Amino acid sequence: MSAARDEILARVRSALADVPAAEQPDDVVVARDYRTSDDRPRDELVALLCARLIDYKAQVRQVAAAEVGDAVSQACAEMGLRRVVVADALPAQWLPGGVEVVADRPEPGAAPGASGLSASELDEIDGAVTGCAAAIAETGTIVLDGGGRCGRRAITLVPDNHICVVGEDQVVGLVPEAIARLAPAVGDRGVPVTLISGPSASSDIELTRVEGVHGPRNLLVLIAR
Repeated sequence: MSAARDEILARVRSALADVPAAEQPDDVVVARDYRTSDDRPRDELVALLCARLIDYKAQVRQVAAAEVGDAVSQACAEMGLRRVVVADALPAQWLPGGVEVVADRPEPGAAPGASGLSASELDEIDGAVTGCAAAIAETGTIVLDGGGRCGRRAITLVPDNHICVVGEDQVVGLVPEAIARLAPAVGDRGVPVTLISGPSASSDIELTRVEGVHGPRNLLVLIAR
């Protein structure tokens, strides 16, 4: 490991050998002529997002915006969820019925910036229900910005199931479009951003796919139209 690190750092130093020590990042113009927007129709982008998510072994359902709560309740019943954690700012009409709903919020009187549920408490919960900040059709990626309807990053990493509601107007075609939407969260709040492309999985061990290594084994995306 040390040898590999040394080799990488040596290559970086070699690549930067001709850069003046006083040079600042803004001193050199960087070409950014890649595509920054996608003009495909919304329906086409939604269809592409669905196809990508399914290819990544996520479950996808399209529902009417007014029926999100019923769809979440049905999903919880089908997945056998008894207790779910929800982002504190999740709309009331999205909350599922027939299960215990635990809002992830600090205890009353807690210090400013205090966290909600602990990792141990989250480990005893069956699933999480959140919204998202954006969804990227080209890559099949759900983007969470660590606040609002997305909730803290921890609530989508510990429970074994994640139900994520994506508004049709949140679907963008390309990565730069999603990054632009994240600018306020990253610039103003400095929060960690989570990019989700299907259920948690790894093929590091002898190239065998193992699901649920560092996140939920099951991801259900409800696209509200």
